[in-house]
Amino acid sequence: MRSIAVPGVFAAAMLSISASIVAAAAPGVQVIANEAQRRVDITIDGQPFTSYLWPTTLKKPVLYPLITDEGITVTRGYPLEPRPNERVDHPHHAGLWFNYGNVNGFDFWNNSDAIKPEDRAKMGTILQSKIVSTKSGRDRGELVVESVWVTGAGQQLLDQTTRYIFLRRKNARVIDQVITLKALDRAVFNDDKEGVLGMRVAHWLESPDEKGGVFLDANGRPTKVDSTDTSGATGVYLTSEGVKGGAVWSTRGKWCALTGHTGDHTVTVAILDHPKNPGYPTYWHARGYGLFAANPLGRSIFDPKQPAFNFTMEKDQAVTFRYRVILLSGEAAPEKWNREAEQFAAEYR
Repeated sequence: MRSIAVPGVFAAAMLSISASIVAAAAPGVQVIANEAQRRVDITIDGQPFTSYLWPTTLKKPVLYPLITDEGITVTRGYPLEPRPNERVDHPHHAGLWFNYGNVNGFDFWNNSDAIKPEDRAKMGTILQSKIVSTKSGRDRGELVVESVWVTGAGQQLLDQTTRYIFLRRKNARVIDQVITLKALDRAVFNDDKEGVLGMRVAHWLESPDEKGGVFLDANGRPTKVDSTDTSGATGVYLTSEGVKGGAVWSTRGKWCALTGHTGDHTVTVAILDHPKNPGYPTYWHARGYGLFAANPLGRSIFDPKQPAFNFTMEKDQAVTFRYRVILLSGEAAPEKWNREAEQFAAEYR
């Protein structure tokens, strides 16, 4: 059995980038671990980019916040740092994360402190185990971490090793994630809409025509998304297949880009799938209320005419997922994202 890091106290005041790190204005991409504070901070030329966090208030590690080269935060603050006029639904939607809604019947996606005590045995938690390595550099930084998927019954089901690559580009910041899962027992990812790489975006990246509604999780529990003031919401999805806006949900594509405007700034957040990922090209679990997710392991849930995927890993089997997230200051034509997808496919074989 793998040893698991024991949860400690996570101060809310530590959710912003360390002032001492920013003040140092260290050049290049700096990856600075602070295990006592349950975080790894990533800065570029002393300015905040993101942090890898595993607070005791969440049920999985996350990257939070995500900040562009112009200092624009693209992630929602709630539940870590609530902001005025933001939606406060789905407390499990925090920053950028990787997990799934139904593995052997356990729900890793929807788990949070909001789950009723009588339902907690049905949930799953991803626990940070170890920081393997950190590396800083002029235009590139790396972080390798290990974690373990634990069911509500206390069974360690999957070992996860994640390699994060943080890249500085002109007018852009990039995060590559190479995620390897190893099955500690037979693991079935039952066909489900809740997965796998997800992020919750800031209000201004929500759709201006989003009306809210009731959304069911993996176990049929309803989550109400209130209709809200859409003033300032400008986000529009676009996929590699030319699908746009609200029609993107449940369609497939090798990339999806979300473009919005805040003040005088235009920003695009793009997620690129990889040809070697299971279920490629991914289905997009992208909602107008701000959930932006790539789910290659659902199939019949998105297209009832298709057979269920039910991706299965036997004990000791390993599988690797590869994703690239790009924060672009500006907007780009589909041809650029096609080139980006081709480059990404070539870099990780």
